[in-house]
Amino acid sequence: MEIRPLTDADVEQVVALWEEAGLVRPWNDPWIDIRRARAVWPELLLVAADRDFVAGSVMAGYDGHRGWLYYLATAPERRGEGIGRRLVGEAESRLISLGCPKVMLMVRAGNDPVLEFYDALDYVRETSLLTGKRLIPDD
Repeated sequence: MEIRPLTDADVEQVVALWEEAGLVRPWNDPWIDIRRARAVWPELLLVAADRDFVAGSVMAGYDGHRGWLYYLATAPERRGEGIGRRLVGEAESRLISLGCPKVMLMVRAGNDPVLEFYDALDYVRETSLLTGKRLIPDD
């Protein structure tokens, strides 16, 4: 299993993986999200590749203040192999190399298994609430 930046050949499999994992929402076009991420930090959009098969992905970002993780997903048939843990570890290492002091992520309310996954990776549940505003629609 190789953890590496996403390539053009991976995009279709990654979008399918995100859809299968329930990460895609109608207001976020995953193809546009990939294009935007690759335009800014292409080395932070990672895949776990087993030859030509994309078994997992994670998108990281860094704004100079803190890092963020998005779209962590593992193929259902490959869960339990440590792929998610390896992807998070590689994303964290790349963020550290950029001087990133802290990483954050968002988990949808009620998604306890994902919270427990991050608990096991020493992530601390914050008490801050998020607010948001769409600036550019993806339609």
